[in-house]
Amino acid sequence: MRYFLCLARSGSLSAAARLLAVEHSTVARRIGALEAAIQLRLFDRLPRGWQLTDEGKTLLEAAERIELEAHAFGRAIQGMTAMQGTVRLSAPPALTSHFLMPLMAQKHKEWEGIQLDLVGEIRAANLHRRDADLALRLSRPEEPGLMARRLGSAGYGLYGSSRWKRVARAKRQYIGYGEALQGGPHRAWLAQCADDAPYVLAASDFAILHQACRSGLGLTILPHFIARNDEALIEFDSGLDPMQRDIWLTVHPDLRRSPRVQRIAELLAQIIQEQAALLD
Repeated sequence: MRYFLCLARSGSLSAAARLLAVEHSTVARRIGALEAAIQLRLFDRLPRGWQLTDEGKTLLEAAERIELEAHAFGRAIQGMTAMQGTVRLSAPPALTSHFLMPLMAQKHKEWEGIQLDLVGEIRAANLHRRDADLALRLSRPEEPGLMARRLGSAGYGLYGSSRWKRVARAKRQYIGYGEALQGGPHRAWLAQCADDAPYVLAASDFAILHQACRSGLGLTILPHFIARNDEALIEFDSGLDPMQRDIWLTVHPDLRRSPRVQRIAELLAQIIQEQAALLD
């Protein structure tokens, strides 16, 4: 069932194999065994990928329901287990590497015995499918059935190296956001700062934006927790109202009583409260 769902969603043996961490021949063999067992052809083998047959499409919805029930069973088990074990936390990459990880390391004694699986990703992890146990997000979660708590906010500013102080505002260069970062409100804020001028560089990773900015390539919008303590950067007057993004902690209700999930959630709330001045 797991192989069937992965191949149906990805559409190719190679993509499904990467997601399942197996060889593509293993995926083909498992699908072939499933089709033989139920005596139905579930996929058409096409040159550009594997496409669900009508029978496969009919079974897909039922398979997804079974998947959700299996994950619910796993969450129920985790909710009743002890402090030891793994907690998977999904958070935006910049927040994870530049802010969260150093502070979590300082508090390791407070979560000793827990293996923290920290995933930095731009996409919103699907907590119903157990992509993660907890998720930090920069917008309020809209999925039904999840519990969400606002922990604080993160501020952004217009940053660049000091060389741009000597350049007239109309002649300054700007560094833009790549496609993966274009969904957030900071993209529109940056466009206003740059007065819609073309960007000298675009990147979809705040680490790249940060390094390009501190090297003097141009100005860009960065979170204060990345740029404020960097001596190579100064904050410029954007001429706009300050921009803030709320930080939300999200958890599936089935896991809210898990001792180890609770412990990590409490530490996250504590860290963000303690570092409010750096974040804002």
